[in-house]
This record gives sequence, structure tokens and C-alpha cells, in this order.
Amino acid sequence: MKKTGAEIFLESLIKEGVDTIFGYPGGVVLPIYDALYKSPLRHILVRHEQGAVHMADGYARATGRPGVVLVTSGPGATNTVTGIATAYMDSVPVVVFTGQVPTTLIGNDAFQEADIVGITRPCTKHNFLVKDINDLTRIIKEAFYIATTGRPGPVLVDLPKDVLSAEAEFAYPEGVNIPGYQPTYKGHAGQITRAMELILTSKRPVIYAGGGVVSSNAAVELTQLARKLDIPVTTTLMGLGGFPGTDPLFMGMLGMHGTYAANMAVTNTDCLIAVGARFDDRVAGNIDEFAPYAKIIHIDIDPTSISKNVAVDIPIVGDVKSVLREFLKLPRAATGLKAFKKGVTDWHGQISEWRRTHTLTVKQDMKGRIKPQYVIERIYKITGGDAVISTEVGQNQMWTSQFFRFASPRTLLTSGGLGTMGYGFPAAIGAQVAFPDKTVIDIAGDGSIQMNIQEMATAVQEKLPVKVAILNNRFLGMVRQWQEFFYDKRYSYTCIGNRPDFVKLAEAYGAVGLRATKPSEVDGVIKKALKVKDRPVLMDFVVDAAENVYPMVPSGQPLSKMLLV
Repeated sequence: MKKTGAEIFLESLIKEGVDTIFGYPGGVVLPIYDALYKSPLRHILVRHEQGAVHMADGYARATGRPGVVLVTSGPGATNTVTGIATAYMDSVPVVVFTGQVPTTLIGNDAFQEADIVGITRPCTKHNFLVKDINDLTRIIKEAFYIATTGRPGPVLVDLPKDVLSAEAEFAYPEGVNIPGYQPTYKGHAGQITRAMELILTSKRPVIYAGGGVVSSNAAVELTQLARKLDIPVTTTLMGLGGFPGTDPLFMGMLGMHGTYAANMAVTNTDCLIAVGARFDDRVAGNIDEFAPYAKIIHIDIDPTSISKNVAVDIPIVGDVKSVLREFLKLPRAATGLKAFKKGVTDWHGQISEWRRTHTLTVKQDMKGRIKPQYVIERIYKITGGDAVISTEVGQNQMWTSQFFRFASPRTLLTSGGLGTMGYGFPAAIGAQVAFPDKTVIDIAGDGSIQMNIQEMATAVQEKLPVKVAILNNRFLGMVRQWQEFFYDKRYSYTCIGNRPDFVKLAEAYGAVGLRATKPSEVDGVIKKALKVKDRPVLMDFVVDAAENVYPMVPSGQPLSKMLLV
């Protein structure tokens, strides 16, 4: 029996194990939406296509499964670009299906036509334009395979309307054959042996872990290796949760707003083991002075990331989980391992001293203004750390990375590479859709939350109990901080004032609005919010506008040159 392209599309998604689509209807995708009317697939109706991609992204990061987006042509497609670029920079598996005008009209400037394949070519792992209904199932199969294998990333599939209306027999392929695309999963045995020999002769080793640990589900292996060798660990923003934040070996995040101990350890290490990280400029600071005394081992599934920013001594191309398992098999000589662990005793002592002299603490005057760091600390204490946390971008993001101790992977959803304001709230919605019984909290700024606040309607409609904690300082906080430090306090267009009234705004959407203006009110607001199970809650914490994020490494400076107060 023949099916329409729209029916084949939905059947293909079911074959791929998809259960949820984040989308927004429009003219050329009406055949799909008509077929969706009787489909078992769940559809989340967003209020803006950018929100759809961020929701699919949050769903993917929280579950490890690909997120799926469906939008119409023209502006529907172009509205997805920021979300696609966000997923691309952070290696998130998202498959975006865009409608397109009929194939006979492509290139004629038809109504709501846009060359979304050309537009997104620089920010997708791959993209497709389906020209023939007989290619539809193969392309969908390949799209999911490409998005989820190797270094994950977003894939876009453009669907002309006539392809969706045409008919063909449904036959879904069992596998894929893509010449030239063969990701390397198994690391080179000789390189792994060399790396272990280098580690065991070092005196000041450091493991530097990135988002690749999370995306490859390698947190257990990383933790086992660090504990087996007694090596201190630091992570990037994207790597938080890849190693337990409460473990004594964990030094905190490194980089521009990393901890003093982590930055000093990386500056002084003689052996840096980079695991699933890409030496981003916000991590490395001045490249010429990054880890100047270290021999560097770099493990990554993406060969183009190795030695791209920092030259390394022992490259290992392969899946992080697979490679770390091979590492764990190597140090069998108890005497050699014992001597190594004894040899790093002084190094641990030095790190402990750095921790002691410059620790991250919150000193909240209970009669003064609310400190934003205190809000995050209280969220952590009251939830016991048992929550999925998303963030927006800016000070709220950095304070979250510093004061919330992420114990497990896929519990932090944040835009790292692109730094997308407006990401956190829809990402939290995506995570809440995936895990309806988990506590999901978006820690936001009063500027960034307004960039996708319209998705409050989506959360209310779906009865999703997402919590939003707004650190309301009436400024675009991180930009204001840079203006204070580097532009003689000329606060040019960074004061956004005390509008809107977030409590009233929440209520207008049908959500719950709460506010704390004094430190003594913070716990009560958080506890009240956590009791709400049938709708979103927006918590407005009116915080001290003068607070800055410390430590801070000025742009272009080495990690050792931190501003501490």
C-alpha cells in the first residue's frame, strides 16, 4: 500500500525511536500536520521556531537521544538558525526538518522560499534537500545516523511540499552506507600506551575534561581513571557533571571564570590530559602561555579538533568512552602505580593550598541585598543537587557553574560555544518534556529570560512544572561587568531597568509568579516553587546589581593573571 510523503516521514520517525516533535505549523508542512492529527507521536507546539530548536537541544542533552524539530519554510526555517548554530557549537544531536516550496518553484523567489540548505551549511554537521519521494526514507535514516555518530551535531532536512504530497511504497532501510564518513571509535593502542607511560612519569598531572565526556557517556570511566591514578580533575563549562562536583579530586571549572586552584594547576602542570575538550579561547586564555610546562595528551573523536588551537604531544583519535576503557586496563604494575601516586603527594598539597587561599564562598549579609551567588547556593542546598539545571548566558551562567555542584552528567544544559541568550528556558522545557517527574530549573538573567519568554505559553499549555530563577539585577550583567572593568564604568545601554513585573507577567501567562527582595525570603520562594507540579513557576530574585563574577581572566591574558576581587 502506498503512503504519502508526509505519512512516510512520520513512519520513519517512529522507526528511529522518536517520541516527541517540537514544532510550529505553516503552509508547506500542512500535509505533515494533517498526518500528525492521528499519529502516536507527541507534538509540542512552540511559540517561536528558535524555541523549538532549543527545546529539542535541551531534550537531547538531557537524554542523550536526538531532538527533533519540524517547522515550515521561509521565516519558519530561518528562525531556526540560532538554535542550530547553538547545537553545532556544543555538538548536540538535533535533526531539524524544514518545509520547502515545491521543487518546481525552488529558485523562483516563491512565497516563503528561503535557501535554508545554503544558509545552514556552515552551522550543520550535514544537510539535505529531498528532491524525490523515493529518497525520503534513506535521507531520514542518514540524517539520524550522522547526527548521533562520531562527534554529534545538528542535521537539517529540507522537505519540498510536492515531495510530502507524492506517494510511494514505505520501506525503511536497515542500515546506512555513507562513503567517506567512517568515524574512528577505537583509539590507537600504541598512542594509548605512550600516553600512560607519560602520565606515570609525571609529577604534576591534571585531567582537563570537556563536553566530549558527557556526549560519549564516559563519566564513569573518567571518574574511575582519575580515582585509580589519584589525578586532580578540572572541567570546562560543557564538561561539568562529567566528573562528580563533590569529589575531593575535583578542582572546579577552569578558564576565564574558573577557580583559582584549577587555573593555577593547569598553569603549573607537567602533564595535561585533555579528554573530549577543544581548548576553547575562554578556557585557554593566552594560547602561547597555556600550560607552558606541560606535555599534552589529547583524546577526541574529532581529528580536526586535535592541535587546532594548542599543539599536543600525544594525540589519540577515538571515542572518549572507548579510549578511557583502554587506559583503565594499562596500569597493572602495582609497584609502578604506587610509586606514581606517592610522587604526586606534593602536587596535591600545592593544590590544597591554592584551594585554601582562594576558595569560592558566599558571604550573605542577611540584612543586606540578595547576592545572586547566594540564590544559587540555596537552590543547590534545598534541592540537594538533585535537579536538571539549565542556564541562560552571562553572569547567571558563570555563577551557576561556580556554586552548583553537578554530581552527574546531563544535569547542566547551557549554551557554551555560541553563548546564546534565551537558550535556557526553552532548553529546560525540552528537558521537562523528557523527564516530567524531575525537578528542572532554569537559572536566568532578567535580560536573557525575555528573549524567549513567549515559551511560557508552551509550558503552561503542556502543564510543565519548569522553574525559572531570575537573578534580577536590572542590567545586562556580564556586559556591565566588562564596562566596569575595561571601559571606565561607562554603562552604555546595559541598564534595562525594572520592567516588566515578572510576577504579573507569569500570572498573565497562567503560570505562578513569586518574588524575593530580601535574603530572608529566598528559601521560602524556592520551597514554594518546588511544591508546584502542574504549571511553570517564575521566581523573581531582586539581587544586588553591583555583584561581579570572580575570578576573571581578562581577555588575552594567561590563566595565572586572574582578577580575584
